[in-house]
Amino acid sequence: MTIEHRGCSPQVTMNALLMKIQDHFIYDKIAVPMTVPRISRTHLLERLTENLYSANATILNGRAGSGKTMLALDFSRHVGRTVAWYKVDAVDNELQVFCEYLTAAIRRQRPSINATSLIELAATVDADNAELLADALVFQLSEAKGEPLLIVIEDLHQVYDADWVVPFFRRFLPLLPSDVHVLMTCRSLPPAPLWRMRSKQMLRVLDEAELAFTVDDAIALFSSYGLGEDHARAAWNETNGRAATIAEFAATPGRAGRAVADNLLSFKPSRLRPLPSTPDFST
Repeated sequence: MTIEHRGCSPQVTMNALLMKIQDHFIYDKIAVPMTVPRISRTHLLERLTENLYSANATILNGRAGSGKTMLALDFSRHVGRTVAWYKVDAVDNELQVFCEYLTAAIRRQRPSINATSLIELAATVDADNAELLADALVFQLSEAKGEPLLIVIEDLHQVYDADWVVPFFRRFLPLLPSDVHVLMTCRSLPPAPLWRMRSKQMLRVLDEAELAFTVDDAIALFSSYGLGEDHARAAWNETNGRAATIAEFAATPGRAGRAVADNLLSFKPSRLRPLPSTPDFST
C-alpha cells in the first residue's frame, strides 16, 4: 500500500498515509479479549513465567481448540506486566499492514513509540530488508520508558507464507530488550529458521500435548460448574484433555452425566473381579 503525492512534502505524504490507514484499521484486533477463563491452570502459568526470564519469546503451538488463546489470556491477567495484544488475520500478510497493527498495539502501553516513522519505513522496505524495520522497532522499544511489557501475537500462522516473516522475526526476537517478552500463538510450527532459535535458548515452545488438560485441570473445571470428580474423569477420558471439547462437556447440561454412564457401561466383565464363592455351612 504505497501512496505518492507529486510535489508534496514528506509530512503531507505521511499524513495522507495515516488517514488511509485509519480508513481500514480494525481496532478490535489490538484489544485484549474480554473473556475471563473459567479456571487458571497454574502449572502452565508457572512455565510461562519461567520463560519470561529464560528466553525472549514463547510459542503456544496447537490446533484450533487446544486452549492457546485462553492460556495466553489468563497469563496476560497474571503476568504483572502491561500487555499489548494483536490478533493477526490472513489479510495482514503485507509488512506495512502488520507493522500498523503491531505498533498500534504497542503504543497503547508505550505511547512514546513513534508509529509514524515505523510505518513510513515499513512502506519503503521490501521483504529482504525487513530486518531494518525490526532494528528500528527494537531501538524504539529500548528507548521507550515504561513498565515491563508482554506482547501477545495471536494466530501468527496466518502470515507464515509472507516473505518478510523470517527476516523480520529472526532479527526482532533475539534483540528484544530484557523488559519485553513476545508470546505467540499458532496452529503450526513457524518456518525452520525461526524454529531453530529454540536451540539457542531464545525461544520456548509449549505444544499441543503440553496444552492438554490434566486430570486435575479437568476436576477444577468441573468443580467450577458444581460437578463432581467422576464427571471430570469421565469427560477427560473421552476428550483426551482437549481444552475446547472438555470445556463444552462441562458447560453442557447432562453431557457430563452421560459420559459417566457411558464410562460405567464400557467396563468389560473381564475387568471386574469375581465375587468369592459363598462357603457351604451345611457340612
